[in-house]
Amino acid sequence: METAVLILLLVIALALFFDFTNGFHDTANAMATPIATGALKPKVAVLLAAGLNLVGAFLSTEVAKTVSHGIIHEDQLAATALLPLIFAGLIGAITWNMLTWLLGLPSSSSHALFGGLIGATLVGVGAMAIDFGVVLSKIILPALIAPVTAGVIAFTVTKVAYAVTRRYDGKPDGRDGFRWGQIFTSSLVALAHGTNDA
Repeated sequence: METAVLILLLVIALALFFDFTNGFHDTANAMATPIATGALKPKVAVLLAAGLNLVGAFLSTEVAKTVSHGIIHEDQLAATALLPLIFAGLIGAITWNMLTWLLGLPSSSSHALFGGLIGATLVGVGAMAIDFGVVLSKIILPALIAPVTAGVIAFTVTKVAYAVTRRYDGKPDGRDGFRWGQIFTSSLVALAHGTNDA
């Protein structure tokens, strides 16, 4: 078998395994709250997350476009260099996913893949093959802005939830609203996860 074909098959197998690690690494992020509170049974939550991740993958391909065309100047690579770089990048991302999962650390699989590809390109080709403008605008700035934005939104929504639920103190009729709210928001997280990892 030709070496390029073997590397291509290995890259495809690694990409599928990366998607597997991405799924089991990040499904818990979306569904931990409704499982912990009893709003959903674990099997139902995992099936819901899997289905919504799949739907999300068909709704947006922006992250995939950034990975496939934005980070690396492909015109500066030899035709034979791309597959080994992708191979090394996937190994790095899978290793990071497994390590953070084993240690119970929160981590973004997309950013692990970005880091793996950037690191492999730096070692294999050099800094001139990386589009640092894209890295800054599409990876670093969103990674810095997203937690702050999410924190402000979460703070605001929590304040509103406390204000609304004060009238339900001790009354069981407000519980269904929270149950459905947890299912809805966790479903949105799973859907968004699918759009990010298409």
